[in-house]
Amino acid sequence: MTKQTKKKQTKNVGISDALKHFDSLPDSASVRLPVVAGLKACSAATVWRMVKRGDLPVPRKISQRITAWNVGELRKALTA
Repeated sequence: MTKQTKKKQTKNVGISDALKHFDSLPDSASVRLPVVAGLKACSAATVWRMVKRGDLPVPRKISQRITAWNVGELRKALTA
């Protein structure tokens, strides 16, 4: 296995774990951009386009450098 392949596998492990447990998260939980992109199976840029169009809820600014989506709001948007 090459270094690049290992790096990709390591990076994807965190995202898949968050996606795997998405259904068990409470509605009050927050998730970050990689999880939203994984839920929609799209790129980060597409997620931001969907927010701009109103297809996804607007995320909240948790701190200066952290933006996250409310799980309950995401579930409503995903079922609509």
